[in-house]
Amino acid sequence: MAFIPNIVFAIVLVLGIGFFVRNVRKLVRNIRTGKPVDRSDHRRERLANMARIALGQQKMVVRPVAGILHIMVYLGFIVINLEVLEIIIDGLLGTHRVFSSLGGFYTVLIGTFEILAFLVLVSVIVFWIRRNIIRLQRFRKPEMKGWPKNDGNLILYFEMVLMVLFLVMNATDVPFQQMGRGNVISGIIAPWFGGLPEATLHLIERTAWWLHIVGILVFLNYLYYSKHLHIILAFPNTYFAGLAPKGQMDNLEAVTKEVKLMMDPNADPFAAPAGAEGEQGEMPEKFGASDVSDLNWVQLLSAYTCTECGRCTSECPANQTGKKLSPRKIMMDTRDRLEEVGKNIDNNGTFVADNKSLLDDYITREELWACTSCNACVEACPVSINPLSIILDMRRYLVMEQSAAPAELNNMMTNIENNGAPWPYNQMDRLNWKNE
Repeated sequence: MAFIPNIVFAIVLVLGIGFFVRNVRKLVRNIRTGKPVDRSDHRRERLANMARIALGQQKMVVRPVAGILHIMVYLGFIVINLEVLEIIIDGLLGTHRVFSSLGGFYTVLIGTFEILAFLVLVSVIVFWIRRNIIRLQRFRKPEMKGWPKNDGNLILYFEMVLMVLFLVMNATDVPFQQMGRGNVISGIIAPWFGGLPEATLHLIERTAWWLHIVGILVFLNYLYYSKHLHIILAFPNTYFAGLAPKGQMDNLEAVTKEVKLMMDPNADPFAAPAGAEGEQGEMPEKFGASDVSDLNWVQLLSAYTCTECGRCTSECPANQTGKKLSPRKIMMDTRDRLEEVGKNIDNNGTFVADNKSLLDDYITREELWACTSCNACVEACPVSINPLSIILDMRRYLVMEQSAAPAELNNMMTNIENNGAPWPYNQMDRLNWKNE
């Protein structure tokens, strides 16, 4: 009978980790539906970016209030969860505070945990106030209604409860309080439970202990369904992010080959390109992107990494002038469509056409053409997400596959083709614009 709690704990632990592994596999599968792209270059530079941006939170402190609060929560959760190792060992072996034998080091460790837990609690309360009482403008955009808003609040409640449970667990742990070591915050709370029988204190401590570890496992599995998946994905996303200057746009390889062929005096203009219809080889690749399967895996990874913080949207000049474009919504829509595709695969074993696409069903053409390509959203993102790359790929599809560019753009491209300049002058007079 004495081993029953340990067996129950082991079952809970295996189930919690098992569900998490299942979700990770599903996540990896969904991301791999994207097209291949090579990001194995410049490893040192990529590692430096990851250390500076994901681990060091460099871009978070651009906005000091939110940045400092976020660092408190981030640091608190990273450090406090080291305490989970002790809970797991105690739960499996039936011991109690197995690391207390470390003496002074344990005192410092637990004291640090308690201070950080208090700071996390304070920071989370401030975040809740900013979202729900002050109601910052970037949290009131149309895409933040419904589940995104509820998810943001739910995760804050999760964090509040976990920190309170940790402090209550320590405050009602009589042997720990009698040690008088490391109870920096719980020692202040302990008198609130004064006068209760020791058996009652033990019951409260055990209840808080169980709820704390179960809550952490639930939180771990909830991440897949939440914007807080960035806790894990911020590291690979900052590592695999593009290293080229932000103003440098990539060229379509197929178009580049066409241009080089046109400029090669020795090339046969009547020769059929390899892979053309009727020839051996693959059909020409689709230009641009109309659905998530046309995007590359780094773009899909970024969609899952989005923190929904809204910094990109608040910096977007198109959004500031009332346009429908919201870079945050672009990433959220991409993730939602990818999730829909993933569920389709779950239900059918492989993707079955559902007559839906990212273009039109999720992201409108009006949003795409509102973008000024200024890269403000890319610069603002604290985890190196590039919404512009998705916008450009979808624009390429509209122009090159559907010839569906706005009239102004069509006129410009026609002028370039006929006159060698964007303006409606013949080639001899194409510099006349400077005289007007």
